[in-house]
Amino acid sequence: MVSTARRNTGADGVDGGVGLTALLVAAARAIETHRHDSLARDVYAEHFVRAAPACAAWPGRIEHVADGDANPLWGRFARYFGLRTRVLDDFLHHAVHAGGARQVVLLGAGLDTRAYRLDWPPDCVLYEIDRHGVLAFKHEVLDGVSARPRTARVPIPIDLRDDWAGALLDAGFDADAPSAWLAEGLLFYLPRTVETYLIDTIDGLTTGGSALAYEVKLEPNLQAYRDSPLYTSTKHQIGIDLLDLFDAEPRPDSAGDLAGRGWSTAVHTPFDFTRRHGRGPLPEENDALAGNRWVFADKPRP
Repeated sequence: MVSTARRNTGADGVDGGVGLTALLVAAARAIETHRHDSLARDVYAEHFVRAAPACAAWPGRIEHVADGDANPLWGRFARYFGLRTRVLDDFLHHAVHAGGARQVVLLGAGLDTRAYRLDWPPDCVLYEIDRHGVLAFKHEVLDGVSARPRTARVPIPIDLRDDWAGALLDAGFDADAPSAWLAEGLLFYLPRTVETYLIDTIDGLTTGGSALAYEVKLEPNLQAYRDSPLYTSTKHQIGIDLLDLFDAEPRPDSAGDLAGRGWSTAVHTPFDFTRRHGRGPLPEENDALAGNRWVFADKPRP
């Protein structure tokens, strides 16, 4: 294995806080990759986990977990992230191959490796927006294993609280051409005003034939699930208190807002796709996933 040892990327990297959750999702993708019934494969995911001191001891496959799939974190929760990866892979595949979009924008791209592992049309461009430290860590790890993107990839190191739209346009994004947008595991952490601004901005930067997918958590009281097995196991096993990271404000009706602007929207629970694919999490008591929704929106052509 090529070494992926790294230097400290600083306070805006993956060493703590929300940045550390990117490593959690990467670990889940690594576990999913090695399953015999894998929903999605990411051969780079385990390199991220092994490169970061904070998670070097985390498991890379389900066989490394003492209680296997009975473990709420590395079993059920990791499977959730594997399912989410597959569903959003399929969304982007359809958007570019059937929908004709040739620009893809990943908001809060984190350790996303879709530019490296999916098949893209030859004239497609992926714009990855995230904080400098996160992208720097990703580049260092991927360069260390000689990974090469399968399409044009444009990293945009900027915080979403800053003028990311201006940076995107400066990087070559064409607001008059169809585009596909993905906000995976992002909106949980943003204040409602930032979410509203983000949706408004996407609407202003897109033309007909564009598509958007994002994830929200529709819960009136997140603390009601404080003792959910998913949250407690994540905190006790790897020290990530997700409820302390999530924004606790009531969420805006972003799907309704998009529909009011003429977008066609569909809102699903993750369990809808568990049933479709025949594997993944199903509802349970005191379920931290109960309020999760995956939203898909299409902007009609004129």
